[in-house]
Amino acid sequence: MHVTVVSPEQAVFDGAADAVVAPAYDGQVGILPRHAPFLTLLGTGVLQVRQGSASRRFRVAGGFLQVVGGATPSESWPIAWTRLDRFAHGF
Repeated sequence: MHVTVVSPEQAVFDGAADAVVAPAYDGQVGILPRHAPFLTLLGTGVLQVRQGSASRRFRVAGGFLQVVGGATPSESWPIAWTRLDRFAHGF
């Protein structure tokens, strides 16, 4: 699936992924390929984008996570938006 992590200034991650785990406002959520459309508020914590055995981690505090349909019904595209002033990546 294709994943984009966006701040108001720029996309900080834009690429393929096998899974996304994110801190939703009311608990952790996991997104896998073929996930149904979904929208939730992000809480505070670590958003993890998994790519095979590697992963990228982003610290978030607010924003939202949305899963939208891709070019075909079997694709899902998680998009996480968070404020840059509350954002740190690569730890």
